[in-house]
Amino acid sequence: MQRSAVLTALTVCASLAASPAARAQAPATATAPAELIEKLGLRVASQPVRERPGWRPPRIVLITKEAQDLLPALQQAAPRAKLIEVSTAKPRQIAAADATIGVCSAEVLAQAKQLQWIQWMAVGVDRCVQQPLLHERHLLLTNLQHTMGPSMAEHVLGMMLALSRHFDYFLKEQQQAHWVKGQSTTPQLVDLGGKTVLVVGLGGIGTEVARRAHALGMRVIATRASGRDGPDYVSYVGLPDELLKLASDADFVVNCAPLTPQTTGIFNREFFATLKPGAYFISVGRGPSTVTADLIAALGSGRLAGAGLDVVDPEPLPADSPLWHLPSVIITPHVSANTTVSKEQRNLVLVENLRRYTAGEQMISVVDIERGY
Repeated sequence: MQRSAVLTALTVCASLAASPAARAQAPATATAPAELIEKLGLRVASQPVRERPGWRPPRIVLITKEAQDLLPALQQAAPRAKLIEVSTAKPRQIAAADATIGVCSAEVLAQAKQLQWIQWMAVGVDRCVQQPLLHERHLLLTNLQHTMGPSMAEHVLGMMLALSRHFDYFLKEQQQAHWVKGQSTTPQLVDLGGKTVLVVGLGGIGTEVARRAHALGMRVIATRASGRDGPDYVSYVGLPDELLKLASDADFVVNCAPLTPQTTGIFNREFFATLKPGAYFISVGRGPSTVTADLIAALGSGRLAGAGLDVVDPEPLPADSPLWHLPSVIITPHVSANTTVSKEQRNLVLVENLRRYTAGEQMISVVDIERGY
């Protein structure tokens, strides 16, 4: 989707909330959100939000500083609401807020007695669902599930190719102007075709990873907590308790899982000991899913051939961490979703969800706060 088309869709979708008549007159442009829902497989709630107890068109919406560049489109989506950047909001405005965008702190939740809805500005909601008041007050939480999946999946494939083709080695030799072809020290290159990749967490991100890995001729297996259903290009979908069994057969393991109590620390010493020697580990889910000391040990022993890490624990990674200096490790600073396409898709859903909430319609990507995703 071109940038101009997305911006046009944002403006038109928002303006429709202010003018029911206009909605009926401009169906072609207004289909952009529907097209994105279909393209990315976004979940749409079965019930309109107006049926939730306490719903009303928002009068005050608190927004995070990161959402300020969307302010014109957000304002058109909720023309009668006052949009206030949270750091500048007065206590009485926080107390009267109906909704927040990108704001889920304990401090704000304690003050915002009228709050009904939180739109999170990312996929992972682990920091938000940890707030007790979210559960006690049964607040509506939506996220940006699937909007970042394609970009993050490309990042995963880039890491897999870079590691299996030993680009780190060749780049260092290039800097020294060394032509190393045929030398005994040249590492053995690995084809992805025919290899098995285990996708841990077959959600929005994991499905996009699986799609691309299959297109490269890889055998794809996966785990998911919600059941065994999966697309045709995934050979087998197991439940979380099958992780170790499936890992023993994998040449590549990709962590796409959300952070929940059940996924915290699952990539540990036992997990790495189960992997076949020479396997690769890629992580774009959440850092605390991996026990960092156990990962370092597996890499140091040679059990793991390499790792591609877009998320680590802790973040930022301390300068004295051994991970910085281990061979065949690629570290990127939690940037796998930082692309123009991903940003435009996120923005489109943000604005569309505000429009839907204002109009009392069915919301996109409602989070099950008990499951944590």
